[in-house]
Amino acid sequence: MPVATYLGQGGVGVRPMSPDEAMTHYARGDTQAFSSVYDAVAPRLETYLRRHVRDPSQVEDIVQQTFLQMHHKRGTFRDGSKVLPWAFSIARNFMIDLKRTCGREVASNVHDDDSALKAFLVNDLADGEQTLEAHRLGARLAAVFGACTEHQRNAFELTRVDGLSQLEAAQILNTTVMGIKQCAHKVYEKLRAAVAEPEPTGPLPLSAYLVPSQAGTLASTVRSRRREP
Repeated sequence: MPVATYLGQGGVGVRPMSPDEAMTHYARGDTQAFSSVYDAVAPRLETYLRRHVRDPSQVEDIVQQTFLQMHHKRGTFRDGSKVLPWAFSIARNFMIDLKRTCGREVASNVHDDDSALKAFLVNDLADGEQTLEAHRLGARLAAVFGACTEHQRNAFELTRVDGLSQLEAAQILNTTVMGIKQCAHKVYEKLRAAVAEPEPTGPLPLSAYLVPSQAGTLASTVRSRRREP
């Protein structure tokens, strides 16, 4: 792993490079820094893309195309820039192009694939009673989340789910930090209100139980935020 030197109280030392530093070195021609960039960025891109693209091979293709474009345009990467918003922007553009070309059959989002949505929204809970509760909550959150505008959903996903800063999300979506903050907050307030509503009674449809084993994160995010003062 490439390392960066620094001057501390004990003299000159070394530490692992951050992804941003590694990309800066790679842009300057240090090919060994590429592995650090890839290891840090690729998993983040894959997680993001899997929520929107159904075919794993297409997700892999977009990731590879993203890094190929980053390689070709590495000379435009400025010292001190952030690599994640740059990579996310490139990957998102490839994803949009793919959906325009192939249509809805590639999509795996709130409008197209209920099972993928449940994986995104619902916790993987241990016992049957908790699982039933999670399915009810997941269905409610899915409806609320899907009713939000695309821009609001994107702002919420990038900041609350993918863990990017508001500034990084603004760079990816080509908007302002205030716009990201307002959109994400609107989604969060709607989801919080949905969680606070009484649970409906009656049996669930069979489709509600058809959930992948991989857990989503949105329900836990909303619940944990509710516990904050």
